[in-house]
Amino acid sequence: MTKVVVITGASAGVGRAIARRFAEDGDVCIGLIARGEAGLRATAEEVTRAGARALALPCDVSDAAALDDAATRVEAEFGPIDIWVNNAMTAVLGEVMDTSAEEFRRVMEVTFLGSVHGAQAALRRMEPRGHGTIVQVGSALGIRGIPLQATYCAAKHAVQGFFESLRTELRHRDSPVHLCIVQLPGLNTTQFSWVRLHVPNEPQPVPPIYQPEVAANAVHWAAHHKRRELWVGFPTVYTIIGSRVAPWLAEWYLARTGFKGQQTDKPAGPGRPDYLEHALDHAEDHGFHGSFDDQAHSRSPQTWLARHRSPLSALAGAALAGAALAAKRAR
Repeated sequence: MTKVVVITGASAGVGRAIARRFAEDGDVCIGLIARGEAGLRATAEEVTRAGARALALPCDVSDAAALDDAATRVEAEFGPIDIWVNNAMTAVLGEVMDTSAEEFRRVMEVTFLGSVHGAQAALRRMEPRGHGTIVQVGSALGIRGIPLQATYCAAKHAVQGFFESLRTELRHRDSPVHLCIVQLPGLNTTQFSWVRLHVPNEPQPVPPIYQPEVAANAVHWAAHHKRRELWVGFPTVYTIIGSRVAPWLAEWYLARTGFKGQQTDKPAGPGRPDYLEHALDHAEDHGFHGSFDDQAHSRSPQTWLARHRSPLSALAGAALAGAALAAKRAR
């Protein structure tokens, strides 16, 4: 049976990797939503080459009406939506004192409210039919805030709170619509070439870094299994667990390492463009990998354990996470 999938933020990075992963299923129709038209066209071509059907829908997810119209177009073209993935995001890298209120507002509009708008558009269609899955793409930073990323961390914390509230409401309604969240680590995406900067050097993901395909495989799996939450990568595990067990230690460690660890040694150029207000891939496709291929991991043993959990694998995962956290503290 053909599945209909909608993915926001689909023109690059994790969203594009998710689209490519779903396209591998073959018998699937995918609605692709993002601002960047060149990136969207390239993603649609990749999806089509993989044997799936694609519909490119240029749209800013901060516009609730436009996003709902995009959902209507998907269903008019392909039929009822089965899976909706909320992935679109934007961010500003800098200290709170250097970040404007307008910049905070814009990040919240896209990263948080875009996720809300997507979930509402999906629910309007799924709830009356009694069928569907919504995947929220979260982050370890939605549990533990870090320096220089207050805009993104605040938005992802909001996504987490929204997810928990909506899960409770769906349970209260005894709804058959499934809602899950996938918590991601630092990833090698175009995000770090596009983010607005208030720091002197070019940014980098917090190591260890994973390829976006690792996240895409996790999202694809979560969309087909009735799991509430999926953590991806050991950094996500020890970030979340460390924050819950010893938040003071996490603050001390991040205050010492979080500034330098998120910047390369390369100075940021003057007039560096960013994607906060406008897409950078309207006229030219920039692919979906970032510039850290030589450092990024293409597999995550922790995610395999999480997907194949049992008493033994859960114990192994806890032991490995504990060892990783102990090693990080020692460093």
